Amino acid sequence: MRRHRLPLGLAFDLARLGFEASIVVGLRAAKLAAGGPAAVLEAQRMTAEKTAALLEAQAVAGMALATGSSVRVATRKGMSPYRRRVKANRRRLTR
Repeated sequence: MRRHRLPLGLAFDLARLGFEASIVVGLRAAKLAAGGPAAVLEAQRMTAEKTAALLEAQAVAGMALATGSSVRVATRKGMSPYRRRVKANRRRLTR
């Protein structure tokens, strides 16, 4: 069986992204549970953001691979749209 080796830096970045995303999930859940117009707006924003982040990540990673970058570089570039949005959401939801 072939073992995949994940570089330590990439593993750390993925773990940090997962931790920050879990904070955003909790903050969003609280906002949605409160109800009202703010909750409706947050649900709409969340759905639109997820779609946009996926499309951007696919485009960035695909372009990196198409231009000859390594899988590692393409993975890092593909993570950047998610990382940027998670940080922005955490800042916005904690104000």
